[in-house]
Amino acid sequence: MKRNYFVFIQAFLITVVVFIVGFYVGISVEGGRLNQINSYYTQSETSLVDILALNSMVKAKSVSCSELVESNKDLLNKVYEEATLLGQYEESGKLTNNLKDLHTKYDVLRTYLWINSINIRKECPKTNFSTIVYLYTHDEQDLTKRAEQNVWSKLLLEIKNGNSGVLLIPIAQDSNSTSLDALTRKYNITSYPAVIVDQNKVFTSIPERSEIEKYVQ
Repeated sequence: MKRNYFVFIQAFLITVVVFIVGFYVGISVEGGRLNQINSYYTQSETSLVDILALNSMVKAKSVSCSELVESNKDLLNKVYEEATLLGQYEESGKLTNNLKDLHTKYDVLRTYLWINSINIRKECPKTNFSTIVYLYTHDEQDLTKRAEQNVWSKLLLEIKNGNSGVLLIPIAQDSNSTSLDALTRKYNITSYPAVIVDQNKVFTSIPERSEIEKYVQ
């Protein structure tokens, strides 16, 4: 009986040690991911400042609209890829809320890039790009809504990949962004997910792919 007791204690201690080691390894892995995404975000912020400088130069006729448009496209595509990677990390990250905080920062950045895209089209009316803004719920708990959001994500990615002139801007509408709320208020959207194409057409239910493509340039 005494021997069984010591075997139990040994097994318990081994379990505790394995748990502690796994816990700290998990924190270390997530910390590495966090540092990587933070670095990407800092680079994107720097690129954004560069684009703002280009905006001023376009107004002063120092650079062409095409240069500004291409820089904006490159940054939006870069941010899209970074945010996709962040989403993958979030799905596997269970230990801290740091990745979620970074997600909110990216939502604010993408909102500003959407605003900048609108301003570019006003400043350069002959531009040849379209924006598809995908508003979804990041902390969605309803399984039916989550399935709907997965369908939307795949459909919009297909459209983006099939047209180099399409800029896909996914933004979590529950990010508590004042600028996003102000920007979307005029559309009177009452349910999510929702898609806004070139500030003109709003979709709140999933259509055929061709129906969305009718509204892009």
